[in-house]
Amino acid sequence: MLNSLDLEGRPEDTRVVVAMSGGVDSSATAALLKSQGYDVVGITLQLYDHGAAMHRKGACCAGRDIHDARDVAERIGIPHYVLDYESKFREQVIDNFAASYALGETPVPCIECNRSVKFKDLLSTARELGAQALATGHYVASRHLGNGSRSMVCAADSDRDQSYFLFATTQEQLDYLRFPLGDMSKPQTRELARQFGLSVADKQDSQDICFVPTGRYTDIVERLKPNAMEPGDIVDTDGHVIGRHNGIANFTIGQRRGLGIASSAPLYVIRLDAEARRVVVGPREALRMHKIALRDVNWIGGGHIDAAIGTGLEIFVRVRSTRPPQPAWLRKTEIGYEVELVGGEEGVSPGQACVFYDAQSGQARVLGGGFIKSAAAKSSVGSAARNANVPDVAAMRV
Repeated sequence: MLNSLDLEGRPEDTRVVVAMSGGVDSSATAALLKSQGYDVVGITLQLYDHGAAMHRKGACCAGRDIHDARDVAERIGIPHYVLDYESKFREQVIDNFAASYALGETPVPCIECNRSVKFKDLLSTARELGAQALATGHYVASRHLGNGSRSMVCAADSDRDQSYFLFATTQEQLDYLRFPLGDMSKPQTRELARQFGLSVADKQDSQDICFVPTGRYTDIVERLKPNAMEPGDIVDTDGHVIGRHNGIANFTIGQRRGLGIASSAPLYVIRLDAEARRVVVGPREALRMHKIALRDVNWIGGGHIDAAIGTGLEIFVRVRSTRPPQPAWLRKTEIGYEVELVGGEEGVSPGQACVFYDAQSGQARVLGGGFIKSAAAKSSVGSAARNANVPDVAAMRV
């Protein structure tokens, strides 16, 4: 008989490791599982030097968070460990973050942290501790499938859904992971924390990149990849020089403000050419892209991706975490995988994720996704990959 986590055995005979960040979500997760009788072990990861972030609000995994996680563990009566993952985090997340900006991309470090540190290294540690599952406070849900594996679906609270940041979760990892908050809303989670008497019940959510305590990501990029801050030309879509910039890392696709260019009509960053150190600007209509070439594609939609795609698979995709899924076609090309957006999207940026869903709303199933390598407008000839201005950084990712 399966317990509430879809695992064989009584809760008291089932060990579960909970990744405790010190926030209300992971704390409520640990308290909930403990109240259900599970053998819960809390683990908090020390990911970077907390000194600079100790007093900064809105940054996760800071010194206060470790303290809060320890307090919660003591309150609910579970063992708690702090593991030093600084070197792993620096190599797999921070270094890749800076390298991605140097290539003219806009990276999403939370995705890399989830797939390489939390769901790889921490998951391995959980297994070593004899746990039958690793639970987190992410707002995403999973469902037990008839074949014994699990699927990932969007959170019931669409405003809190974090599936975009978890698309790179492998099937093996997904089968081991549990997300107890996936069918709850944030207010319900906070109320749950209050019922358990947790001091973090009303704690502010993290908002910034955790390892950028000043809020200026360019400080990290400049220190690790100074070439990304070298000056260059700002050009229009015809290649005419219309200004100068002080480093491509200061710009993102779709940016309008801070260009330092006088123009009779609004100009937006259309493309970043890292090799030539050029920032290409143009009118808003030039931002709309229809074809996206992907790298590092992960498939959790069941079966083999090529069999699922066939001659073309109709799906819904999200190209930014803050945007709703849009209808698209997923196809295999000679050099990889490509998404064709039915209506097009503005501001499609290399380095961001393109996440696949089987429905446009509700608790849609997450089919996987990939990182955006390049994008092309509808009028472009051929594959989006042939319009790439950004080198493939797949070899740089751990």
